[in-house]
Amino acid sequence: MALSARLELRQGQGLVITPQLQQAIKLLQLSNLELEAYVDTELERNPLLQREEGEPEPEAAAGPSSAAETSTDQVSDSAAAAEMDAGADEVSPGERATGDGEAADVGGGVDWSRAGRGGGFDGDADGLEGTLTRAKTLAEHLTDQMVVAGLAGPEAAVAQVLIDAVDEGGYLRADLAETAERLGCPQAFLEGVLSVLQGFEPTGVFARDVRECLTLQLKEKNRFDPAMAALLDNLDILARRDHAALRKLCGVDDEDLKEMVAELRALTPRPGAAFGGEPVQSVAPDVFIREGQGGLWLVELNSDTLPKLLVDQRYHARIAAGARTDQEKTFVADCLASANWLMKSLDQRAKTILKVASEIVRQQDAFLAYGVTHLRPLNLKTVADAIGMHESTVSRVTSSKYVSTPRGVFEMKFFFTSAIASSSGGEAHSAESVRHKIRQLIEAERREEEVHSDDRIVEILKEAGVDIARRTVAKYREALRIPSSVERRRMLKETA
Repeated sequence: MALSARLELRQGQGLVITPQLQQAIKLLQLSNLELEAYVDTELERNPLLQREEGEPEPEAAAGPSSAAETSTDQVSDSAAAAEMDAGADEVSPGERATGDGEAADVGGGVDWSRAGRGGGFDGDADGLEGTLTRAKTLAEHLTDQMVVAGLAGPEAAVAQVLIDAVDEGGYLRADLAETAERLGCPQAFLEGVLSVLQGFEPTGVFARDVRECLTLQLKEKNRFDPAMAALLDNLDILARRDHAALRKLCGVDDEDLKEMVAELRALTPRPGAAFGGEPVQSVAPDVFIREGQGGLWLVELNSDTLPKLLVDQRYHARIAAGARTDQEKTFVADCLASANWLMKSLDQRAKTILKVASEIVRQQDAFLAYGVTHLRPLNLKTVADAIGMHESTVSRVTSSKYVSTPRGVFEMKFFFTSAIASSSGGEAHSAESVRHKIRQLIEAERREEEVHSDDRIVEILKEAGVDIARRTVAKYREALRIPSSVERRRMLKETA
C-alpha cells in the first residue's frame, strides 16, 4: 500500500481551555496559604491591583442575624452568591443520601469531643507573655553544651554540622562517611567528635537508631550487660511479645526478663522530644460550621482566609490617558482584564466553596449532631449532582480545604467515605463509622476472655446490621494500628 501526503478539511468540536479558565481552575484547588502566595505574586505583577485597607463595615459582618435560612431541597446559586458577601448560610437538617461509588481518601485531624460549641469562632488570642518567651530548642541546648565542653577549631565546626543534622527526636540523620567526605576530614575524626557529643544531655541524643539510643541510656545507668545487649538486638521479637524466644536468646529466666523489659520501658526512645521546636503552623479553616437556632446549621466562610483586593480604577484612568504607543495601550488593557478576571475568579471560588460546604452539611448533619457513628456514606458524585457541578470541580474544592465544626477541624475530604451495605437490607453504613465501631469493641476488652477475633467482630457487626467481610475488618483494624487478637490476649495476660 503506497503512502502519500494530502490535505484534508475536517470539522469537529473540541473544548478549548483559555488561560483565564485555567487560572480559575487553578484557584479552586489552592489552599488558603497557597492562595495568599498567588495573590502576592499578582499584586507585584499587576499595578492595577491593590489590597483593600481598613476594617469591614458592621453591616457586612457575618452573624446569625445576617444569615439566610435555606430549605433542605435546594441551594440556589443566587442564595450562595448573596451569602458569599455576607459570609454565612444556614442549612437545615437534610435528607440522607448514600453513595455506592469510590470515595475520596479520608483525611484531616479528628477530635471526637463535643467541646467548644462555637466551632472556633471565639478563639483566644495569645497573651503578650506568649510572644516574649519561648522554649529553648534542642539545637540551642546542644550548642550551649558544645561551648561548655570546650570544643574549638575543627572539632567545633564538625560538632556544629552534626548538631544541625539532629532531628526533633534527637536522632542523627546524617551518614558519617558522606559527611566526612563533604567536610574533607577523616571519618575516624568525625566519629571521635560524635562520641563526645553522645555524652551530652539528654542522654541518648546523636543516636543513629533506636538500639543505639537505648544503649546510650543503659550505659549511663550502668545497666548495659550481655543479656541486655541480646535483648536490644532482638527488639522485633520483643515487639511480638515472644518471651519464650527472648529467654532463650538472652539466657535469663522469666523473672529477669520481666525486669529487663521494665527497664527498657522506663527509657526514652525520643530524648529530644522534651525540647521546644519550631512553631507549628496551625490550620486555618476555610469554612466555619456551628449550630444555630431550631437545629439549623450555620455555614459561613472564614473571611480571614479570603483575599481582599480592589481594582484601582482611578490609577487605570490616569495611566490609560497617558498611554501613547500601541504597546503601552495593550499592556494597560491586559492588566485591567487580568485584574477583573482575578476578582471574578476569587468571587466564584468563594461561592463554590460555600455551596460545596453547605451540601456536605446537608448530607452529614447527623454526624454533626450525634457523632462519628452517624457519619453517612458520601461520594463526590452525590455532592456534584446535588449542586449541579462536575465531580472534578468538587474534588478540587475539597482538596486542602478545612472545615471547623463543633466536633473539631476536619479536611473536607474526611466527609467522603465509602458505603458498606446493611445486612438487613436497610440503609448503608459509612466506612468511617464502621471503623469507629470496631475501635469501640476492641477498647472495651478488659480480660483475655473478652478479646474478640476478627471473625467474632464480623458476627457482632452483622448483628448490628453491618454486612462486612472478615478481610475488611482485618484491613480496618490494621489501619487503626490495632494488634491482632493473639497479641491483644498476650498483652492483657502480661498486665493481669
